[in-house]
Amino acid sequence: MAAVAQVDLERVRRAAASGAEVVRETPVLSSRTLSDRVGATIALKAENLQRTGSFKLRGALAKIAALEAGGADLTAGGVVAGSAGNHGQAVAYAARARGIPCEVFMPLGAPNQKIDACAEFGATVRLVGASVEESLAAARERARELGGAFVHPFDDADVIAGQGGIGLELAEQVERLSLVVVPVGGGGLVSGVAIALKALRPEVRVVGVQVERCAPVAASLAAGRPIAVERPAPTIADGIAVKRPGALTLELMRDVVDEVVAVPEDGVAEAMVLLLERAKLVVEGAGAVGVAALLGGAVAPADDGTTAVILSGGNVDAGVLASVARRHESQAGRRLVVLTRLPDRPGALATLLALVGQQSANLVDITHVREGIDLHVRETAVQLVLETRGRAHADEVLAAIAAAGYETRTLA
Repeated sequence: MAAVAQVDLERVRRAAASGAEVVRETPVLSSRTLSDRVGATIALKAENLQRTGSFKLRGALAKIAALEAGGADLTAGGVVAGSAGNHGQAVAYAARARGIPCEVFMPLGAPNQKIDACAEFGATVRLVGASVEESLAAARERARELGGAFVHPFDDADVIAGQGGIGLELAEQVERLSLVVVPVGGGGLVSGVAIALKALRPEVRVVGVQVERCAPVAASLAAGRPIAVERPAPTIADGIAVKRPGALTLELMRDVVDEVVAVPEDGVAEAMVLLLERAKLVVEGAGAVGVAALLGGAVAPADDGTTAVILSGGNVDAGVLASVARRHESQAGRRLVVLTRLPDRPGALATLLALVGQQSANLVDITHVREGIDLHVRETAVQLVLETRGRAHADEVLAAIAAAGYETRTLA
């Protein structure tokens, strides 16, 4: 329990107080849809509505406050962070709020909107390396050069204490709290939340959730030391795609977290869409893994009381969100992509489209396909993208097209 002695309830309370004038107390929202789906009372802790779009601001403010309380002069060297997104934005925002300079090191392939967000918050952004690990190493070295402070994204007692403010809020906001489901990347969020809750409400279970494509915690806990994922696959939950947990966070997770599970990529995508459609919340993949765990059965909700799910962030690329939504529409049968052949003569396409219209399907896009498919010299192929009312309607549309003599191939 030595790690818990480093980050106790009092430290969490001090961290929360230090950022109180900047941090928002995020709402806890009920979800009838999710509650009905899993057969239990579910509440959503909307950290995606936090300033900068994620919980990370809490830890960044706590770290700067602790440095200043310890006598550090940050007016010259400032703070330096390495990040692919949320942490960098949070440190940049916190530094601006405290009037100190900030540099953020990001990988060369970091999304432009995240780079722009850090710059808009006043940080100097430097693109270094191909991975977050390389950016972190460069940020450490830069902090030494400047005489500034390096702010680690998770393996830091002050940062962990700052994230624990969410646990303080949950203890006040949810009366019959029984279970809290928390996204896990490096482990700072779940550790801080668990420390606060186990001190205030020891009966509450805390379960962490990783994404299967990058899930090093189980192996690390079994080995008793941080174990890296050798080849993490690309994932929609990139915000928690951390190759190895921290030494401090691993020890804390062992002591205060009840369980850590992993969820598949498809489940995360479906959770994002459900939150968008039914809860009207934009949540990034990393923030949606807790909902995915409940929907997929990786975590059983509490039989009695409320299960709270922390939606840790909402900084999702618009293109990714659109792709996830399109995929969902296709799986639900509300988006149909059909390839068919037509006689290459005037009026043939109009006849097909009239048939589609008679079935009350909405044409979204049409593309002529003349290459890459075996066609007669008097034939052409067309790809139709159609909107339908659902799977049954899509089947009716396909049946009508086939009954009219068209050979079809469904592409999505």
